[in-house]
Amino acid sequence: MKIPRRILLAPAALVVVLAAVGCTGSAMTPDASPGEITIGFIAPQTGPYQAIGTDMQRGWDLYLDQHGGKLGGHRVKVVLADEGDGTAAAQTAVEKLLKADKVAAIVGTATAPAVGTVARPATEARVPFVGVGGRPSTLSDVSFVWHTSFQSVDYGRAAGPYVAKSVNGPVYVIGPDYQGGHDQLAGFVDAFVAAGGKLANPDGKPTYTPWPATDNFAPWLAKVRDSGAAAVYAFYAGAPAISFTKQYAQFVGKGMPLYAAGFLTEGAALTAEGSAADGVLTAANYAPGLNNPSNQAFTAAFAAKYPSAVPNVYHVTSYDAAALLDRAIASAGANPTPEAINTAIGKLGQLDSPRGPWQFASATHTPVQQWYLREVKAEGTSRSNVVVAQLGQVG
Repeated sequence: MKIPRRILLAPAALVVVLAAVGCTGSAMTPDASPGEITIGFIAPQTGPYQAIGTDMQRGWDLYLDQHGGKLGGHRVKVVLADEGDGTAAAQTAVEKLLKADKVAAIVGTATAPAVGTVARPATEARVPFVGVGGRPSTLSDVSFVWHTSFQSVDYGRAAGPYVAKSVNGPVYVIGPDYQGGHDQLAGFVDAFVAAGGKLANPDGKPTYTPWPATDNFAPWLAKVRDSGAAAVYAFYAGAPAISFTKQYAQFVGKGMPLYAAGFLTEGAALTAEGSAADGVLTAANYAPGLNNPSNQAFTAAFAAKYPSAVPNVYHVTSYDAAALLDRAIASAGANPTPEAINTAIGKLGQLDSPRGPWQFASATHTPVQQWYLREVKAEGTSRSNVVVAQLGQVG
């Protein structure tokens, strides 16, 4: 089945409650009925990553729709909460989910700040937290924390050696000034320098732009343009990715190749960026054109449910979170407790995913998985991230 090439722009806000098939109207009740299990889902409903929150919800919903609104044989009630910028709103959300809704597991979060905010109280309550976005390097206790996505350093670790080998000259590195940005760029710089690369930044360190307020990158891009760099490596996501990519095309241009973490041209951002994104090269752990049976089935189901959208990494990581919990809950006994579910997650082994098979690294509880280099290519008026090279396994 042909994958649609247009990407549906996110609505102004996410619905407040996710209801599994057959559970409409009851997902916000704190006490599940017999045989039911309650899952908390934290995603950005507001702020610069709102569109990512929409993508997370869609991947999760797709799996539940395919499995009759059940995980592990139990009908599911899903309570959606806003992570906001990952701090105050996320703190309010996790407290409500744990204390009022008494969830058996928490799924979600797009940002590094939200991971730290959610992980501590979830661990203290001994409730598994299955993350689907970036994992920061600052977590010390991951006993109840699992990510179906990646460590934030992984994107740069995957891209660094390739860029060092492919670019004849120094590379300028730039991204947002928060923990996720620090990890993303540190992963790249470490791998890039180890492979023989040299930074074009005047102080030999990445350049950080204010986050989340920055939408005018002209002052920084002027320095990039005049730096003598042979190429640029960047990390931006959500709304800032759109501004950065458009302004890069305007102030720097195609003469200085742009490499980036996959978020720069992911999901709704790619549609909004238009021709400014053409030729941008990104590292990612998923592309919609991957040729494997799981992805073929996934993209066909996704096209049927969301005919105006193209699947991206957040759809897949949320879909995989549901698949993971489906198997874990089924293995956790007739009346699964949060601790039993957490124990079962650790025993699952390899997961078959649209991105290809992967399994958790025992030390980090993050995926060991294949990474890809993608290039934005136009097909008429639409665009897609097309795989042009394999970057090897990272995790």
